[in-house]
Amino acid sequence: MAEKDLDTTGLFGEFRRMVRTTGTVGGIAARLAGHRLGLKGDGAAHAEDLKGVLGGLKGPLMKAAQLLATIPGALPDEYATELAELQSNAPPMGWSFVRRRMAAELGPDWQKNFREFGREAAAAASLGQVHKGVLQNGEVVACKLQYPDMTTTVEADLKQFRMAMSVYHKLDNAIKQDEVIEELTDRLREELDYKREAANIKLYGLMLKDSALVTVPKTVDALCTRRLLTMEWVNGRGLQKILDTNPTQEERNDMARALFEAWYVPFYRYGVIHGDPHMGNYTVRDDLGLNLLDFGTIRVFRPRLVRGVIELCEALRQNDDDRAADAYKMWGFTNISHETVKVLNEWARFLYGPLMEDRVRTINEDVETVFGRDIAGRVHTGLQRTGGVKPPREFVLVDRSAIGLGSVFMRLGAKLNWYRLFQDLIKDFDEDTLAARQQEALKAAGLDRMA
Repeated sequence: MAEKDLDTTGLFGEFRRMVRTTGTVGGIAARLAGHRLGLKGDGAAHAEDLKGVLGGLKGPLMKAAQLLATIPGALPDEYATELAELQSNAPPMGWSFVRRRMAAELGPDWQKNFREFGREAAAAASLGQVHKGVLQNGEVVACKLQYPDMTTTVEADLKQFRMAMSVYHKLDNAIKQDEVIEELTDRLREELDYKREAANIKLYGLMLKDSALVTVPKTVDALCTRRLLTMEWVNGRGLQKILDTNPTQEERNDMARALFEAWYVPFYRYGVIHGDPHMGNYTVRDDLGLNLLDFGTIRVFRPRLVRGVIELCEALRQNDDDRAADAYKMWGFTNISHETVKVLNEWARFLYGPLMEDRVRTINEDVETVFGRDIAGRVHTGLQRTGGVKPPREFVLVDRSAIGLGSVFMRLGAKLNWYRLFQDLIKDFDEDTLAARQQEALKAAGLDRMA
């Protein structure tokens, strides 16, 4: 694609985009209707078409759909399957365009900050692209530069996404998606602000400062703006490249431990989670530790929610449905019947089952092509039968992280005592202690001023 085709900012660019996506969403809505009404058609072909359309966007709608695809029954199976594999394929910005964007963020003499600056993108991000640079002091950095006019892009995409999901909800009310959509909307809007992401990086640096398994890059604050994020360049390889070398079982287990620590030390000790455990958001160090790279989708939770997760695991371990119902209330679920609790428990046992067995095991001992897809179908049917459920906003990224990490643990073939890892994290859990620790970390990172 020619560089000039990328610069479709402003009202005319938005109009062109709306014309294209409105027609697309109308077609998607019609296909969803046919799917739920039992009309004949090639669902896989429709899903492939949807995947192609979303893949042509620069990331926001794609990411929202991917997140929604992890909730049982929120999308038809073939759509969820395709979206789970979807990657952004937005064309990169050319050098002259990058040069103008950098000048817009750092001023016309922006190049004085760098001894070297890569003209070609080193990597793609959902909302922009990454360039490798060398500062005047010799420090190697990664510069994540946002695509132009992404605020307009996100708002247009969200409007179309809401339209499609509204149609789908009229046809299938197993999952009442109002709170889910609001959560996705807020997280996507936050992701536009690279100043916030820089603060998120500082937060993770504080939370994981004692970890030998996880590296959090340092930011270069003087070269960070709302649309440019500059941070330390960290060396590592993609997980798939590691897997292609056929690592030993011990090496697979080491990588899984690093992933577990990176995601769940922040959650159980600070009430914070990284909501996107996509394999492109981290690399593997030579010692099989982990480099975390992307901090756009970060969620801070009420300490009560973390208590609810721990309580739910214990309730499931004891087969105590009343205790499980209380735990769901801590999560934020309301007006759920005894039958609905039983259906939700089936999904929860799938997510948290490995944490309840004191033995070495793989994350999922049943063979499934797509992690959780079969059981998601059963849960969806059960929710339809019991009148549906309205997931609270906080459910979305907890669910997304568990599913995403579970998929990676399956791909690794890791065999660990997940119960012991979990118990080590929660053995001294106290809501008040977590609340104090959380507030101290947020303040130190500057996030208390961004709430």
